[in-house]
Amino acid sequence: MATKTDSELVGSLVTLMHVLQDLYAETSRPLGLTPQQAHLLCVLLGGPQGMTDLSRILSIERSSLTSMVDRLERRSLVSRNAHPTDRRACQIALTPDGHTLADQAHTAFTNRVEALTTLLTPATRKTLTKAITQITL
Repeated sequence: MATKTDSELVGSLVTLMHVLQDLYAETSRPLGLTPQQAHLLCVLLGGPQGMTDLSRILSIERSSLTSMVDRLERRSLVSRNAHPTDRRACQIALTPDGHTLADQAHTAFTNRVEALTTLLTPATRKTLTKAITQITL
């Protein structure tokens, strides 16, 4: 049975999730991106990804991902490239313009998140970082 403290923790985490989603929307909109498009571009900062992996990472259906990639490809932000080992598959990669926009989206979001944490003490930052790491691994 959940304790009041457990409920408070869960409630706080859910609230944090909503705050972060709102910040993602606020920072992606001025760049002409939806939050999902910004997320996709930021994921691709780590290198090209296959559609199956992107669908899993972004938690969206493959058909929705295909439509999103089509729109970003028309804007010359991503390209479809042949998969190095699977002739039937392709990898999605950032174009130079896409890389620039992904960097801008990532920087805008992280700057906003950083601003939220400026009042936290170094000890609180360390504790929070440790707790988040345990939750997300």
